[in-house]
Amino acid sequence: MSNKSLRILIADPQHFHRMKIERLFNALGYYRVAPVQNLGELLTLVDYGCEPFDVLVINAELAAGSLDLLGFLLDNPQVRHALIYNEPSAPLQAVAGFAQENAQISPAPLPSSALIEQVMARVEAAGERQAASDSRWSLRHANA
Repeated sequence: MSNKSLRILIADPQHFHRMKIERLFNALGYYRVAPVQNLGELLTLVDYGCEPFDVLVINAELAAGSLDLLGFLLDNPQVRHALIYNEPSAPLQAVAGFAQENAQISPAPLPSSALIEQVMARVEAAGERQAASDSRWSLRHANA
């Protein structure tokens, strides 16, 4: 079952790109989407947000030369999953390479609906695994 309350952050300098990506999420039933146009806005929302973003979809061009995106995202508790697109160093293959379980890198100039669906399937699966783990923990401690 899909969790339509996931928090999604889209970061791209082009307004048209942000709108197009947001519509891909909307088509899947996700409406808690925040678009930002520059690195400053992204960092402010991530650093000062009261709850983590479940998904960050970011154009690698946004941070080019000013921030190591992968390094920033891999251990950041405020971003649970990320898709970095428009990354020329990403593997050129049908399924983009994974840097780690929570970060996907794609050479595509814009994410396709198939790529967004793939990312959300991973996010939803991770959420279900976490919920099952939490339930087992609760049952174990309730019986203790």
